[in-house]
Amino acid sequence: MHLKDFCHFSTTTSNCTSTPLSAFLLTGIPGLEDFQIWISIPFSFMYLLAVIGNGLVMTMVICDRSLHEPMYLFLAMLALNDVLLCTVTVPKMLLIFWQGPSISTFPACLTQMFFVHALFLSESAVLLAMAFDRYVAVCAPLHYATLLTGSLISKAALALVARSVTVVTPGVLLILHLHFCQSNVIHHTYCENMGIAKLACNSNVPNSIYGLTAALLTTGLDFVLISLSYWLILRTVFQLPSREARTKAFGTCGAHTCVILIFYTLAFFSFFTHRFGHHVPKHVLILLANLYLLVPPTMNPIVYGVKTKEIRMRVIRI
Repeated sequence: MHLKDFCHFSTTTSNCTSTPLSAFLLTGIPGLEDFQIWISIPFSFMYLLAVIGNGLVMTMVICDRSLHEPMYLFLAMLALNDVLLCTVTVPKMLLIFWQGPSISTFPACLTQMFFVHALFLSESAVLLAMAFDRYVAVCAPLHYATLLTGSLISKAALALVARSVTVVTPGVLLILHLHFCQSNVIHHTYCENMGIAKLACNSNVPNSIYGLTAALLTTGLDFVLISLSYWLILRTVFQLPSREARTKAFGTCGAHTCVILIFYTLAFFSFFTHRFGHHVPKHVLILLANLYLLVPPTMNPIVYGVKTKEIRMRVIRI
């Protein structure tokens, strides 16, 4: 494909981009174009592992009535969210790695952007719900059945969907108010808010401020509450009389904490460096942006599923 044949895709023909915006060109990882075919191998493996692992977790929980308990229902919700989060980004990413730059229409790009950010927010919300579930189970076991009812879980599921839609929609509307008069080339593997906003000719400051504020008030607050819940859990665990019980609790909480730290560390590092890390190499930013959407969905079924005895035994039986 010759970019010069498409006026609105060229980075050097800004004087001919007065036509309405119709599409973007996703180029992949800048500077690593010659290595993308090799990068696609671990990414493909991780995607298959994420889909198969999370699919097994969902199947176990749905088909086995004995697993229709709060902890397993939250785990199934996390698995579903992980499969959707991977599928929104990875197939298009692999297509770019295998075939080169790929065109994405303006509506398709906005749709992908919406689901990437919405699913990321819902992932964070599910992790918070799971942390609350563990807090009640360890710190207030006598109230577990009365607090975590089926009705509460249904309301929590609706609330996390509503929160994601409510928070992400204004970001999409802010993109619609931008004017694009120069390059339509996005040096990325998928469409995301600031990647699109940086191509605008008018100021993208409102987009940046809203994105930063929304992230701090949602995922930032989620991380604080999750940290608080696990601190209370560990404080309770230290008071357990049995050494075996403490070791088991530490093993479970330790694995969960590692997954949560990986999820939020990659996400926040990518988020802040994309806005303020002007000296960070672009290929590093893009790789991190891909990893924070792919690594947690790959690890979650391994950590949460394998560490959960009931699910592990059923998978082995199958």
